[in-house]
Amino acid sequence: MTKQPRTNLDRVNARQLEQNRNLFGRLSAASLASRVQAQRMLKSAGELSITEWRVLWDLAEAGPLTVTEMAAIQRTDHALISRAVPGMVRKGYVTTSISEADRRQSLIALTGYGHQVFERTSLVMSARRAALSRTFSEKELNTFIELIDRFEAFVEAPLSENLSIEVAQ
Repeated sequence: MTKQPRTNLDRVNARQLEQNRNLFGRLSAASLASRVQAQRMLKSAGELSITEWRVLWDLAEAGPLTVTEMAAIQRTDHALISRAVPGMVRKGYVTTSISEADRRQSLIALTGYGHQVFERTSLVMSARRAALSRTFSEKELNTFIELIDRFEAFVEAPLSENLSIEVAQ
């Protein structure tokens, strides 16, 4: 009995099934989908980028901060925030001054106008967070966060701790 060759669609479907269990790809895809959703919501509330929104949110919640502090809070790249700040100053959302604690650092503060923009945008973004909280129970959310913490620990650890094979350098 001869085996029927699989169609291209069969091969694609089989590969998709395999990739559904690839956590690296799945988390990357979920992150991208989350960014696209956030961008759409931010566009509906004004013209903020995700980085601008997160800077305004951090400043509204935690007061004047340095770029380094915001990068730590957001778990993001310092340069991403640094590149956004000059445009935010031009738009009148924030001001910068030299930090008294460390004169090498700039302290970023929310302006009155920046606070108004934050308030207007926060209605949409808090509705997004509320909708997500209805998707997961508190226990599920805690489990999800614990699993993400473990995944982050894995990907942040040196390769030698995670791999049982020699990696060519």
